[in-house]
Amino acid sequence: MFDKRRPLGLSSSPDYALVGLLRIPVEQISPWTSLTRRVLFAILLLFTAAGVVYLGRHGYRDNSGDELSFLDAMYYATVSLSTTGYGDIAPITPSARLVNIIVITPLRVLFLIVLVGTTLSVLTERSRQAFKIQRWRHTVRNHTVVVGYGTKGRTAIDAMLGDGVQASDIVVVDTDPIALEAAAGAGLVTVHGSATKSDVLRLTGVQRASSVIVATNRDDTAVLVTLTARELNKTAKICVAIREAENTHLVRQSGADSVVVSSETAGRLLGIATTTPTVVEMMEDLLTPEEGFAVAEREVEPSEVGGSPRHLSDIVLGVVRDGQLIRVGEPEVDALDAGDKLLYIRNGGK
Repeated sequence: MFDKRRPLGLSSSPDYALVGLLRIPVEQISPWTSLTRRVLFAILLLFTAAGVVYLGRHGYRDNSGDELSFLDAMYYATVSLSTTGYGDIAPITPSARLVNIIVITPLRVLFLIVLVGTTLSVLTERSRQAFKIQRWRHTVRNHTVVVGYGTKGRTAIDAMLGDGVQASDIVVVDTDPIALEAAAGAGLVTVHGSATKSDVLRLTGVQRASSVIVATNRDDTAVLVTLTARELNKTAKICVAIREAENTHLVRQSGADSVVVSSETAGRLLGIATTTPTVVEMMEDLLTPEEGFAVAEREVEPSEVGGSPRHLSDIVLGVVRDGQLIRVGEPEVDALDAGDKLLYIRNGGK
């Protein structure tokens, strides 16, 4: 039963309380561009106020008693918005005074805000981030959570970006502020904290994520993160990198769908490189989607149903049927079914 005395977790905290933990990337604008925009906006406000005064010029009177020209209206708008107010031009009719209250006064306030915008932007940064966090938490869906932004995590993200995944669909979790700063610079949403804690993972929206990549530096941490992620999301595809093969069964029991043993994989490639270095070169080529060849997946086309994958123009390595990978030489895939997926080699430059 829920205990009302229990403090709320991070995932239940107000959005403003998450500023600094959850960071939404923002577009970087040069100071000159920002300054130019502020000046242009201030000029627009000035002309707007002058236009309002000029349209209602019959309700104003200057000291000479002449009717206001547009130059007079511009002069009045300038001294009014800057709060100088010499008093040589003043509204005398009720309608003009009402317009001053409803239009000119708000424009005066907005004008002053623009003039001190640099200071104000610092003061309102926390509010803007809180608003962005609120909007992001309500809209994030089917994204990928990457735990750890070390060498493995960065390489995994580079591979996803090379395959066409948008940076806005990737959330990075790490405890290292320097790593998170680098991730934010790459346009990624970042969360500061330990992914072994369910509250931190909830901040990433892991409950609605389509996949989770665990690229921590320790196998025991990877097991705990996998357990926590699987508890929060029963359907997401969880891919885990570990150092020792003896921990593979632990990670799989924790809920991992795919396990990569980084040390053994690197060791095999090093061993192969001593005798057939071109094989290693080809493997690296296949794992680099930007250029050369790459392993990709696609749906079976209607015209290919019933045919053999060995007779296709693409070089097919395997067939995914009902979530299971079947190698192309197996008799089960001599005839392709509707709904099958093909693992094939494609030109990475295309």
